[in-house]
Amino acid sequence: MNEKEYPAACKLAGLTPDELRNTIVQKEKLSPTLTRMEIRAPLIARAARAGQFVMVWVGEKSERVPLTICDWDVDKGTITIIFQEVGFSTKELGQLEEGEDIASIAGPLGKPTEIDNFGTAVVVGGGVGTAIAYPIAKSLKKANNKLIVVVGAREKSLILLEDEMRKIADELIITTDDGSYGRKGLVTDALSELLESQKVDMVFAAGPLPMMKAVAMTTQPYGVKTIVSLDPIMIDGTGMCGGCRVTVGGKTMFTCVDGPDFDAHQVDWDELRARKAYYFDEENKANANALVDGARK
Repeated sequence: MNEKEYPAACKLAGLTPDELRNTIVQKEKLSPTLTRMEIRAPLIARAARAGQFVMVWVGEKSERVPLTICDWDVDKGTITIIFQEVGFSTKELGQLEEGEDIASIAGPLGKPTEIDNFGTAVVVGGGVGTAIAYPIAKSLKKANNKLIVVVGAREKSLILLEDEMRKIADELIITTDDGSYGRKGLVTDALSELLESQKVDMVFAAGPLPMMKAVAMTTQPYGVKTIVSLDPIMIDGTGMCGGCRVTVGGKTMFTCVDGPDFDAHQVDWDELRARKAYYFDEENKANANALVDGARK
């Protein structure tokens, strides 16, 4: 195939076959379990917006893994993902090195986060969820909001994107559960103080499910609209399988096509927690049995 085969109006026009390979341009280990990858994906980079995600197939026989687009560079034709190696599929992805190709990446998927000039916006990122929060924070700042960012993690080594957040935020608050960096405590402790001390117009949160639920419970008494980025079990990412369904405001919604952003005060958190735990035993078995010396059986 030659790039000259594509007509000028085609999205592939001007791209060479090499540029259409999903090659890992840069890989960085952020911690023993956190990895950042910059991947060549020019078509996705052109279309990406804050809050969207991609479906990654490491190999032809791999599971699909939904991962948020943390950043993108249209000129370089690359997207950046950050993932935590917690299950078989993310560990398989983490084994790839710079220069290697990923079999397939589909996206951008999901509705972009609704960005406006809300006034004072607080963005809360917990653990690897900070990778989701970062492009949202950037877009809010670009829309001239007063931007306050709260980043939290269990301990110092799990704090993500501090430098990047500091460059765009009017105020950055770091919290760790064990007090090894920043303030000791939870992100909701800092959020409560902000809500008490000043007018907050909008809150966005991305992170572990218990954290997002706690953020929702924190802001609800203040009547501050709060948006969360949900990450339920997802299989195809196109709304066909129904695996990512959640109940929001009493209605069944599909995270991949109706979200991933939802009104935090309308989410059925108990149902979501039960659905996320449904395949917990199978995932543990996959972790224990599927990898032998870093390769599939």
